[in-house]
Amino acid sequence: MNERLILKEIEKKSFQSIYLLHGEEPYFIDLISNALIDNVLKDDEKEFNQGILYGKSTDLNILVNELRSFPMGSEKRLVVLKEAQDFKNFEALCPYFENPNPTTIFVICYKYKKYDARKKSLKLVAKQGTVFLSEKIKEYQLNEWIQRYVTGRGFSLNSKATMLLNEFLGNDLGRIVNEVEKLGIIYPKGTALDEKHIEENIGISKDYNLFELTNAVAAQDIHKAFKIIHYFEMNPKAAHITTVVSSLFTFFSNILKIHFLKFTAREAIAKELRVHPFVAGELNKAKAKFSPKKIAFNMEVLQEYDLKSKGYGNTSSSQAELMKEMVFKLLNP
Repeated sequence: MNERLILKEIEKKSFQSIYLLHGEEPYFIDLISNALIDNVLKDDEKEFNQGILYGKSTDLNILVNELRSFPMGSEKRLVVLKEAQDFKNFEALCPYFENPNPTTIFVICYKYKKYDARKKSLKLVAKQGTVFLSEKIKEYQLNEWIQRYVTGRGFSLNSKATMLLNEFLGNDLGRIVNEVEKLGIIYPKGTALDEKHIEENIGISKDYNLFELTNAVAAQDIHKAFKIIHYFEMNPKAAHITTVVSSLFTFFSNILKIHFLKFTAREAIAKELRVHPFVAGELNKAKAKFSPKKIAFNMEVLQEYDLKSKGYGNTSSSQAELMKEMVFKLLNP
C-alpha cells in the first residue's frame, strides 16, 4: 500500500492496530505519522490517550505499559515511537505484536534505513497491521513528483521552474515541500508558478544555476559557462563542484545513449531515458555537437576532476579554478 492509500484510509478513520513506517525517506514517514496524530484523537482526548516516545530514551517496560493501557474518555489510545531506529528491543515486543491491544494504535517511525525483513517482529506486524517502506524518490521521478505535489497544492509549475527546484534542492522532499508551502503563503491558489517566482522567493537564480551551466556546456557557450562559474565562486552555496561533475556526467551519459537509439521522437527518448520530455528535446539537440568519441573523452575528464575535487592530484586549485579548467577541456578538442 502506498502513502496516498494509507492517508485516504486514515482520513476515513479506518485505522490499523500497528503501523511500521520504515525506510530511507523520512518525509513520507512524517507525513503518515502526523496524519495519524491529527486524526486518531480529538484535541481534548489527547492529554490522557496519546503517548509520544523516542527510541533512544524509551524503556521497554514503559513502552509496553503504554501499549497495554486502556483509553480514558475515548475509544482509542495512540502511541507513537519516534526515532524508532534507536530502539534496541524490537524482538522483545513480539508477544505484543502477536496479540496487540485492540484499543491502541501503535505507530513506529523507523527512519533513514530499512527494517530488517528477516526479523520475526516485522512479519508479525505485517499480519496484524501495516508495514510501509518509505523509499527515496528516484532521480528520474523527481520532476514528476514535484509537479504532482505543486498541482495538489492548487498551483501549476512550468518545466524550467520544476528543474530549478530539482537542481537546487535535490532529493530532499521535506525541503521541497517547505519551499512550496512558502509560495502558498505568498501567492493565491491557481497561480501559474514560473522560474521568476522561484528566483524571487526561494533564492535560486534563474540565470546562474546548475541547470543553466549544463545548458551553456550543451550550447558550447564557454563565455556563459565561465560567468556562471564566477557566480558560483561568489556564492559558494549555489553549487559545489561535486554536484556540477555529477550533473555534467549525467548529461553526457544521456547524450551518448541517444547517439545509439533507433528513434528520434522526443517522447520516446524521454521514456527511454526516464526524463522530462522537455529535457529529452534539449538533449537531442545537444547530440549533434558532441560525437561519441568526444563524449567518451569528456567522461574521462569528469572522472579526473571528480578526483581532483576530493584532493587527489590537486593541492592548491580552488573549486572555481577546477571548474573552469574542466569546462575548458569539455568544450575544446
